[in-house]
Amino acid sequence: MSKKTSLFTEHVNLGAAMTEFGGWDMPIYYPSGIIKEHNAVRKVAGLFDVSHMGEFLIIGLNALNFVQKVSANDASRLKVGQIQYSFLLNEGGGVIDDFLVYRLDEHAFLFVVNAGNLEKDWQWLKANEMTGVKLYDASGATALLALQGPKALEIMYSVLGESFTGGIALSSSEPVMSLALLRYYNFSYSEIGGKIVLISRTGYTGEDGFEIFCQSEDAVMIWRVLLEKGKDCGLIFCGLGARNTLRLEAGMPLWGHELSEFRTPLDAMLGRFIGWDKKEDFIGKQALICSTKSICNQFFVGLVVDGGIARDGYEIYDVDGKDRIGRVTSGAPSPTLGKNIAMAYIDGHPNNKQRKVTVKVRNDFCPATIVSLPFYRREKK
Repeated sequence: MSKKTSLFTEHVNLGAAMTEFGGWDMPIYYPSGIIKEHNAVRKVAGLFDVSHMGEFLIIGLNALNFVQKVSANDASRLKVGQIQYSFLLNEGGGVIDDFLVYRLDEHAFLFVVNAGNLEKDWQWLKANEMTGVKLYDASGATALLALQGPKALEIMYSVLGESFTGGIALSSSEPVMSLALLRYYNFSYSEIGGKIVLISRTGYTGEDGFEIFCQSEDAVMIWRVLLEKGKDCGLIFCGLGARNTLRLEAGMPLWGHELSEFRTPLDAMLGRFIGWDKKEDFIGKQALICSTKSICNQFFVGLVVDGGIARDGYEIYDVDGKDRIGRVTSGAPSPTLGKNIAMAYIDGHPNNKQRKVTVKVRNDFCPATIVSLPFYRREKK
């Protein structure tokens, strides 16, 4: 039976189309529809319930050593109040999960993991637990809201007012005293409606925005406050359908599609998130080193498809439609670009960025062009 977030009744009352995702009943879209929700995030702002994500606390004098062992990135680079994208790898270098690492204090970290991998991740971390570390699963007690879009900062100002104190962690010598100074992939603590929240400048849409962690019992109040304060700006509630098309345009991977236990981060062109130079060995490192010395048979690419929508799993053929050379990992129409786009793994090296291929869409072979990722990049002000 699927689990329900604290906002389940809110979604139902708002007319959301609900479906099972990662073991949770989640809103896919509201009566406004995916395209309107998508465009709101690109042009104004959208509010998402992403409370299905998992949250693990890693605390203790040996916490950093543990994180360095299990996380492929280099957490020693993190100051208190900073965030890092990383991977849990198996011994073969495959991605058990991709996740975010928050440095809460000198000896305290927060992992934010994918909902569908929560139990697997937890068991894997427990199996690698070391002395001087305590692991806590805070997922059930935590709700997570994502406010995304060009007006997210304006809305957060109206919500927080003067209550943004800027104390960014349990202890810090460099407090952030202005919300506008909260940099991308940094976080701070504040209050909404008298309740303590953790606010991070992160997201999964390619836009500026914030993710707000709170106690599960406070989620409904905070959701309503955000919607009320953002009403004059045009803020609307959004489902996971729009979140998917937004992340696809931004070229962001999704575990189970672009990432899996049978592919390394290098396969997905994410080697920049590997802590190659950190002094500690991490699980999967040797396999990654070996893979850099071998000949890669497939490459990760972006596609613009003519005449058809390339859905997840569709087969890719050469330009003549004769030889099968790959498979689509994620695909959908792009509301922002007005084109059908996809990400895929294909055989051979795409030296020519204008290389032509075809995608089998049902019984038709639709021409497609290999393009650079991301498909969309916001203008930074």
